[in-house]
Amino acid sequence: MNSAVTDLGARAGTRVRAGNAMSGTRQRVLQAASVLIAARGVRRMAMAELAREAGVAKGTLYNHFRTKEEVLNALVVAAIGEIADACATLPLEAALDNASMVLSTHPLLRQLREHEPEQLGALAQAQTNAAGWRAAHEAVRKALLRAGKDADHAELVLRHLASFLIHPSVSPSTSNAALAALLPADPHLPNRRRQFRVLSRRCFSRGA
Repeated sequence: MNSAVTDLGARAGTRVRAGNAMSGTRQRVLQAASVLIAARGVRRMAMAELAREAGVAKGTLYNHFRTKEEVLNALVVAAIGEIADACATLPLEAALDNASMVLSTHPLLRQLREHEPEQLGALAQAQTNAAGWRAAHEAVRKALLRAGKDADHAELVLRHLASFLIHPSVSPSTSNAALAALLPADPHLPNRRRQFRVLSRRCFSRGA
């Protein structure tokens, strides 16, 4: 029994190490792609060049990404995640300002906007079921709920932020503040607050 348990643990450890190695390789590829695309663009980046820059074999690269478009999509999803994390604890207007400034000044997006607008256009026209769009939509929903706003307007806010991909701004606060003021309140907020008060009273009475 002990040897079986030990063998099972060893196999589990091997799977964890393999998963960590794959994650590390993917991260190296994305970091290398970010540097190459920001410097030269998507069109001029070859997959063989990306493999060399990342320090991986071409076969390993193709295990993670089959095309340059897949690499670009993964970079966009990663950037969305970083923006969402940075805005996670900010008030709504500050979160909108932060996100719009990053979208306006991000080196990768600036390269696409100035030299490969067709690539940026393809991103802007992405289907709403794409991974990047879903991640962004969920991040915006959470920001609206934290601010007591109607989360059903997440797509409106998301399309407002997407406009900064095409038309960057160094002072987006005015339009962001106007949008935040126009967004209706969360219609379920009174119920949420009432549920929170009931739960708080129950926890307090149990503690007493």
